[in-house]
Amino acid sequence: MTTTSAASIDVAEIERLSRQFADVLSTFEASEGDFAPDAFFDLNMPVWRFHLRGAANFAAQLKQINEGPVRMEVSRTVPTLSGFVTEHVEHQKVDGEDITARRIWLCEIRDGRIAEATGYCSGEWNEELRARHAAEAPMIRP
Repeated sequence: MTTTSAASIDVAEIERLSRQFADVLSTFEASEGDFAPDAFFDLNMPVWRFHLRGAANFAAQLKQINEGPVRMEVSRTVPTLSGFVTEHVEHQKVDGEDITARRIWLCEIRDGRIAEATGYCSGEWNEELRARHAAEAPMIRP
């Protein structure tokens, strides 16, 4: 477990880094200025897990596992004492169908850059699964 000391929170910087992080998830290109040179990534998917070092390696892995154009919706970003938590919905066009995945990321910041990112993914949901879910387990909130 990584522990860090409390630092002053720059909300504008958190929002910028959150947006840049979401851009990596949709463009598969990482700006080295937004990530520590040795940034660590831990992506937990429903039936698989990746550990990667370096933003370029993370972006390359995302590009490899995605099947179509990606659009990200950032639902919210919440500052923490050492970084932020961000929640988003990924939309991917695969064979003309919108496939969605919900993810939450815990990001640690050091020296104004993302140094660690641990993500948890709901898995990919197609239109049929979303319709079944809406009928069988309607959500109270969006």
